[in-house]
Amino acid sequence: MNKVSGVNVHISDAVATLPPVSEMMRDAGLFAKKQLGQNFLFDLNLTGRIARAVPDITRIPVVEVGPGPGGLTRALLNAGAPRVVAIEKDPGTEPILTRIQDAASGRLCVIYDDAMRVDMNAIGLSDYAICSNLPYNVGTGLLIGWLHKIATQHDGHGIQSLTLMFQKEVAQRITARAGDEHYGRLGVLTAMVADARILFDVPRSAFTPAPKVTSAVVQIIPNGEKIARLDNLAAIEKITAKLFGQRRKMIRAIIPGVDWAQFGLNGTERAENLGAEKFAELAAANLL
Repeated sequence: MNKVSGVNVHISDAVATLPPVSEMMRDAGLFAKKQLGQNFLFDLNLTGRIARAVPDITRIPVVEVGPGPGGLTRALLNAGAPRVVAIEKDPGTEPILTRIQDAASGRLCVIYDDAMRVDMNAIGLSDYAICSNLPYNVGTGLLIGWLHKIATQHDGHGIQSLTLMFQKEVAQRITARAGDEHYGRLGVLTAMVADARILFDVPRSAFTPAPKVTSAVVQIIPNGEKIARLDNLAAIEKITAKLFGQRRKMIRAIIPGVDWAQFGLNGTERAENLGAEKFAELAAANLL
């Protein structure tokens, strides 16, 4: 029994004493698959830092997408997560994840499936955090799906936090606001239901194989007040796609025949000039 963040939790010595991730990969004949967007983290200090950043890590279950050889999975367990549900598309990781599962004393459940198809409601968790080193090729799609799920959480139950690693440019788009260089659809959709910030950057050298770009860890916390005010996130997503899809054009050129003055605009604005609340106002007017 160890004490983590002032809470007594059971941390399996068997997980802490497993061989290094790189050694387990060699034993299993596992290597990163480019077609699955896999870039694995071996740095224990880094995976531990990510796991410890999860709010209430010792109190609620954690869902991890794309555990690969389980470096972050092990860190989440060692940080005191009462349960980890890992969703992995690559069946080649099964020998490694099974070893971690056996050592985790019932705290690790592995679902071998495509996370883009998994029904989060079917996992059977009331409140949970999501923490993942997301595959680059599906990270944005997964995030948008989770934002839509958060938008329906009017009772406060469901996703409590997301601690996610993205390419740094994507992380900047998620946290950007009107007028920022990276402001776009992701920033608007995130701002409508949550508060987001970049926790820290992760260098290319931390991964095997090394990606071409720097990564960053983003934390997204659902905001109940924003969710309560939200009308229709799907409509907001639709109009942001329309306006940011032609972001160099003035909005009156993209959607002609609109009396922009009723929205406090003159029509010469571009998408990058409109705040998230303004997009919500335009979406509610059914301009498309």
